Amino acid sequence: MTPGLSFFYGGMVNKKNVISTMMQSFIATGLISIVWVVVGFSLAFGDSKGGLIGDPSTYFFFNGVGSGEPWGTIPLLLFALFQLKFAVITPALVVGAVAERIRFTSYVLFMVLFSLLVYAPIAHWTWHADGILFKLGVLDFAGGTVVHISAGCAALAGALVLKRRKAHIAKQELQPANIPFVLIGTGLLWFGWFGFNAGSSLGANSLAVSAFAATNTATAAAGLAWIFFDVIRGRKPSMLGFCIGAVVGMVAITPAAGYVGVPQSMVIGFIAAIISNVVVHYKNKSSVDDTLDVFPCHGVGGMTGMLLTGVFASTAINPAAADGWAYGNFDLFYKQLLGLLLVVAYSFVVSWGIFKLINLIHPLRVTEEEEELGLDVTQHNEVYHPNNFSINGSGHLKEEETAIHG
Repeated sequence: MTPGLSFFYGGMVNKKNVISTMMQSFIATGLISIVWVVVGFSLAFGDSKGGLIGDPSTYFFFNGVGSGEPWGTIPLLLFALFQLKFAVITPALVVGAVAERIRFTSYVLFMVLFSLLVYAPIAHWTWHADGILFKLGVLDFAGGTVVHISAGCAALAGALVLKRRKAHIAKQELQPANIPFVLIGTGLLWFGWFGFNAGSSLGANSLAVSAFAATNTATAAAGLAWIFFDVIRGRKPSMLGFCIGAVVGMVAITPAAGYVGVPQSMVIGFIAAIISNVVVHYKNKSSVDDTLDVFPCHGVGGMTGMLLTGVFASTAINPAAADGWAYGNFDLFYKQLLGLLLVVAYSFVVSWGIFKLINLIHPLRVTEEEEELGLDVTQHNEVYHPNNFSINGSGHLKEEETAIHG
């Protein structure tokens, strides 16, 4: 899913920032893998400290993970590696909001601090048996709060701290570098999401199949709803629109996948796509420069999914869950709302603080000249369109003037 996300994001940015945007997402596979082994897994799933955080010494450097007691139906090591996948992709999602202007080194530092200070605590609250949200009865099957709301709110914080790109201020409409990349990324995400959601049943069982079906149906409904809504508003149906809508459907069904039936998943995907589409529309009229609409799609999509889980969850699908508002139990919807508000506030405030702290240590933004030239060259000395560049005598890339002859 994370390579898929890299293609998804990389295809949507300007051509001079393709590699940098993909790198900022993909580097999480290496970076967070190490952080998770050292202490991240312990913070998320170690012995609980008041339901707020895990004891960092419980599985320090994966000590005892390989030989530990099974986690439910699967070996502890398998569970730890499965949870690693969630930990990897969450900070990678934030990239889309700060793309085209953040320093690579600063974002690497953000990923580490976000993983330790935001992701791990929220994972502990939600998925550890002693976590505060788990004990409250909040339902999040595969990461509505833990992954998407936390990443979406961090993305909004990052966009506000880094402020607007020069092109955004000038209201320049920058064309996506490669829409087929977006399609490839969406396909990888769509397929990978089956493992994300169905795998959260921790077994090859009927619940996994139900989550698989719900995931595919919500994704399909959301992709179609997005382009149909665009047509109603007078726009042309686009490949980009279908791909974005499909991802919103994946996001929204994530917390609900193991708790709702297939018809309900269709409704969730449809509603989430319309809401996110409207939020994107109004965000584009504002001064908020969330480059690739991470907050409207992941943040708002995750919130929509969490609340609709509180509406459509059914014990007929998952006896370990609770019935939602649609089945006469408003209490679950209320708990989902409380959990949502807590995660929104915590993720936004702490992520804001992390971005501000990093900026004190090391500048977050590239210089105006670097932003103009593009982050591919200035941050990585690599280019997506090599024909426009040459290597100068010092071994650095230099942009060449190109002429178009009629």
